[in-house]
Amino acid sequence: MDDQSKFKAFRVKEENGNYLGSIQEMPFEPLNKDEIRVKVQYSSLNYKDALSASGNKGVTKNYPHTPGIDAVGTIADSDNASFKTGDQVIVTSYDLGMNTNGGFGEYIQVPSDWAVKLPENLSMKEAMIYGTAGLTAGMSVHRLTELVKPEDGKIIVSGATGGVGALSVSILSKLAYEVVAITGKENERDYLHKLGAKEVILRQEFENLDRKPLLKPMYAGGIDTVGGVILENVIKLTKPMGAVTCCGNVASPKLELTVFPFILRGVTLVGIDSQNYPMKYREIVWEKLAQDWKPKQLSNTSTEITLDDLQGKIKLMLEGKLKGRTILKIDE
Repeated sequence: MDDQSKFKAFRVKEENGNYLGSIQEMPFEPLNKDEIRVKVQYSSLNYKDALSASGNKGVTKNYPHTPGIDAVGTIADSDNASFKTGDQVIVTSYDLGMNTNGGFGEYIQVPSDWAVKLPENLSMKEAMIYGTAGLTAGMSVHRLTELVKPEDGKIIVSGATGGVGALSVSILSKLAYEVVAITGKENERDYLHKLGAKEVILRQEFENLDRKPLLKPMYAGGIDTVGGVILENVIKLTKPMGAVTCCGNVASPKLELTVFPFILRGVTLVGIDSQNYPMKYREIVWEKLAQDWKPKQLSNTSTEITLDDLQGKIKLMLEGKLKGRTILKIDE
């Protein structure tokens, strides 16, 4: 950049009820106590970013704003002795990209306790192929593996072509679980099989199961990313002492269930909160994602774009037309 007092960022502004995104120049702000400034190398596009970019006030209250709930890069300035200039760090979730300017810019400025040092065996690009989606998938797998082992039976994953779902399928497959994937996209069967799914079920079929309080037990556990009827049916199909994690509500935040799966089969429902997940557990999950859990197919789950491509990709994400992870290359 010619002007070292400014940096480029994808800014969303509100005009007469419309929300418009464009690349703008932003001034640097002085560091506050215990903050770090990170020169961003990669970010990623998440559904929450698409909502922020389209004016969803439940995600972002004030505009203009820079979305981007994920970022990885190198510390350019630090007011915390635990982080020094040149350290490579990952910043995901908390308030990043929501009401704090996010990763769709050349720099972010955040509290130092939001940052995780990049594990040795993980590249910056791999970190963003994971991003919040990978961290959420990792947390889901981590909790599931505490309760269910591969020999216990099949694991079902909903929203399997989405970011969290695709990575969950890949990680579980690497850990020797037999994975059944649910998708609404008939033409993505081959993609899901390549990620490691042994079986693919279409969403419409799964939504239209019998509305009984309990269904024939088929799965040792599940990872649900969508909520609603899908989650209801996953729970009702879970075997005795099985476990299901849930992390999303894109289908619906409502559950219409009896207590029977829980008191007659001992099924465990585990909620996953990636936004405020405690740092000590984040570090554990990131280390696992960098080593034993890293899927061979990790690079197959992503598409790389630049800031110039963002607006079009945001539109496609809101229309449900993206698959896997969309990685944003910031630092040239």
